[in-house]
Amino acid sequence: MTANTLMVQGTTSDAGKSTLVAALCRVFARRGVRVVPFKPQNMALNSAVTADGGEIGRAQALQAAAAGLEPVVDMNPVLLKPTTDIGAQVIIHGKARHQMNAVDYHEYKTQAMSAVLESHQRLQQQYELILVEGAGSPAEINLRDRDIANMGFAEAVDCPVILIADIDKGGVFAHLVGTLALLSPSEQSRVKGFVINRFRGDIALLQPGLDWLQQYTGKPVLGVLPYLHGLHIDGEDGINPVDESHKQEQPLKVVVPVFPRISNHTDFDPLRLHPQVAFHYLRAGEPMPAADLIILPGSKNTIADLRWLKQQGWDAALQRHLRYGGKLLGICGGFQMLGQRLVDDLGIEGRPAEEAGLGWLSMETRLLPEKQLKRREGVLLTGNSPLTGNVPCSGYEIHAGVSTGPALAQPLVRFGNGDLDGACSQDGNVMGTYLHGIFDTEAALQSLLQWAGLSQAERFDYNRERERQIDRLADAAEQHLDMDCIQGLI
Repeated sequence: MTANTLMVQGTTSDAGKSTLVAALCRVFARRGVRVVPFKPQNMALNSAVTADGGEIGRAQALQAAAAGLEPVVDMNPVLLKPTTDIGAQVIIHGKARHQMNAVDYHEYKTQAMSAVLESHQRLQQQYELILVEGAGSPAEINLRDRDIANMGFAEAVDCPVILIADIDKGGVFAHLVGTLALLSPSEQSRVKGFVINRFRGDIALLQPGLDWLQQYTGKPVLGVLPYLHGLHIDGEDGINPVDESHKQEQPLKVVVPVFPRISNHTDFDPLRLHPQVAFHYLRAGEPMPAADLIILPGSKNTIADLRWLKQQGWDAALQRHLRYGGKLLGICGGFQMLGQRLVDDLGIEGRPAEEAGLGWLSMETRLLPEKQLKRREGVLLTGNSPLTGNVPCSGYEIHAGVSTGPALAQPLVRFGNGDLDGACSQDGNVMGTYLHGIFDTEAALQSLLQWAGLSQAERFDYNRERERQIDRLADAAEQHLDMDCIQGLI
């Protein structure tokens, strides 16, 4: 078997693959091992811009941070970003290459596997250990043919596999035994042990089940990870649930509508964790609540999501919000919606379409084939914007749209190379930017909260909190996993 590759597969989506790989990256990095994360194929609308100018899944960027590395495209060579229920943008080695439906992509997988193996080979030459994250479940029978995400990859590189299941969902033994039963004999032998995730209660009550599982399958339980209350790390795709009920009386109310194709919702994690912010994700069918700040998020299909927003009646609700003195911010696709018109005549995000914007910024946006992928550092501007002080900010751009119009003469951000970004309304109540991650920088977060109405905004270091959460994961892995056995697998 390949000595320096270990793969984590799950019995279901959200079983804990991403978090286990992140935890092990930090554990091995602490031990002085040159470790790197890898996910052959990811399907997610949360993405990150890499040091080498490409686009990968957000979970791999988190895992890179856990390993003490800058993210690069080889960590996630194939990224699928859904634009409809049956179609997705196909990103290979960090660049958008195709727009495909599911059937066409299935035929394309042979070529995608070449990109996967090419990246894996490059990482082998640079690192002592590659920790691989699978996708979904290896027992999805309809996806077994030409699989590049789970056992198809493991068989191709001949690596051992750990299988993880989430006991909090219920049926954990059925998940593990059933998954194993649906694998081929060679794949079954590749599974070297099980990890049970998110256990609550007395481990003594679980022990008879663990003993039975080991006896029945002949494979060891490598550990039982506890349910870590209050754990918050970057979501791979879906919005991670966070108990925010205790914060509903906090002074600043922030609302973010959840579009059907919302992207990069990790932008809002610093707000969700800030001690003075009562944060609410607005779901379909809900009335728009009273808020100090409403933020329109990014979207993978901006025109379709704008039409959906209007169908919810939220355009009228936003108008009332502004009439009563509320603040409105748009990020990326949400920024484009604030203009007067959106044009996708080339069909970049679906069928060719055009839609009237919300009209609060004097600009229009046209989608073009070349996607902008940039990591950025700069300052929030004074004078032209309602913010005070040349406050440092940073983040990244991922967008196909190019915006033009008079509103851009009042920008929100100036980058280090002199480029300008975003726009501010004349009254200072509406702002927009292409900069994802704008809340991650401590000073920028504080300044934007003050603009939104929180005059005594506390400083909150989101990046330090992120590191603390990764360390929590690693500490739990060190305490509850058989690390000697896992070390032996590699």
